[in-house]
Amino acid sequence: MPLEIQNADVKKLWLNTTGLATPSSGPPDIVKIITDLGFVQIDTIQNVSRAHHHILWSRNQNYREHMLDDHLRNKETIFEHFTHDASIIPMEFYPMWTRQFGRLQKWLDGIKRYQSIRKQADLNLIRKRVKDEGPLSTHAFDSTIVGKKKMWSRPPHKVALDYLWYAGELATSHRENFRKYYDLSHRVIPERYREQQISNKDQIDWLCTAALDRMSFGTFQDIKNFWDATNKTEVEDWYNRNKESLVPIKWQTHDGRWMDAVAPTDIEHRLSNLPRRASSHLKIVNPFDPAVRDRTRLKNLFGFDYKIEIFVPAAKRQWGYYVYPILEGKRFIGRIELKADRKEGKLNVINFWPEPGVKWSATRYDKLNAELIRFARFAKLDSTAGITPNNLI
Repeated sequence: MPLEIQNADVKKLWLNTTGLATPSSGPPDIVKIITDLGFVQIDTIQNVSRAHHHILWSRNQNYREHMLDDHLRNKETIFEHFTHDASIIPMEFYPMWTRQFGRLQKWLDGIKRYQSIRKQADLNLIRKRVKDEGPLSTHAFDSTIVGKKKMWSRPPHKVALDYLWYAGELATSHRENFRKYYDLSHRVIPERYREQQISNKDQIDWLCTAALDRMSFGTFQDIKNFWDATNKTEVEDWYNRNKESLVPIKWQTHDGRWMDAVAPTDIEHRLSNLPRRASSHLKIVNPFDPAVRDRTRLKNLFGFDYKIEIFVPAAKRQWGYYVYPILEGKRFIGRIELKADRKEGKLNVINFWPEPGVKWSATRYDKLNAELIRFARFAKLDSTAGITPNNLI
């Protein structure tokens, strides 16, 4: 019989698994946080703080933005590549990532747009320049776009650099003000990781097992989507080889339905070690945080219907451009739109929406304002507008 997990417990399990269950303190162990999560998504938008920095700060509020940049620059603990999106990944995972280089290269080779643009850029010349000159950003190359410029158009050298990066020939050396510098992989990735030879089957087994471990429960599709580095058939084959060591479960949604999934062998131990009471700590969560990235799971678990509307035309947005979920304990209690005014040194509340049925007491407002102050301080802003029942927008 499948193990049944009630909704209250599965919510605590998910938040505990994704590192949001309890506030952390002390010096931040950045590599451990990323390793526990599997990866941290990178995003270019700096509405207040970029997603990757905010995600790490949400796990330990002693984190500061330069810490991740320092780790990337030292070329020992983390590397940058593509999961479902551009991500920071623990360096120790690199031997399990080599098949992903080939998968992405093959995928790009089949795209006509990449084929034609790469012909305009001399790959060998780019390789030679990086070899001779050291780490280079896109600014080191001619940025001319041939033909009509379209949305998301990129010059040939940028497409070529990214092609070599996806294929694993180039790696991210470091970033300066978020600008990526490319270098030859053997000058970035330590030899002890580059030289490991892991079979395709063993890489797939690791990817599937590691994904399930970092979700605590999931379907085949969930496991596939976690890294986006395997296909459905590979996940099913992994399951058939390992099903005796996996636990079938049913977990309860917020509205009482039951969902089928599998879990690691230690699922009962994980459940028994959950805190009896969820933390009452309030967090402003990044839209790209792993706890909320899967919007379907989020809604099924918490009844919180959320999406990011940055690509939605302003007139069609239900909420706003960059809206943050607000988590208190094991409940999403609202959403808030924030914007940093760096010229004025202020964190502005653009809009605020309590969730239906959630009573916002004076204590809740105090907790939200305390979090806003902490968030402003993290973003190197001097103050925040704050919010009270009397200044709701």
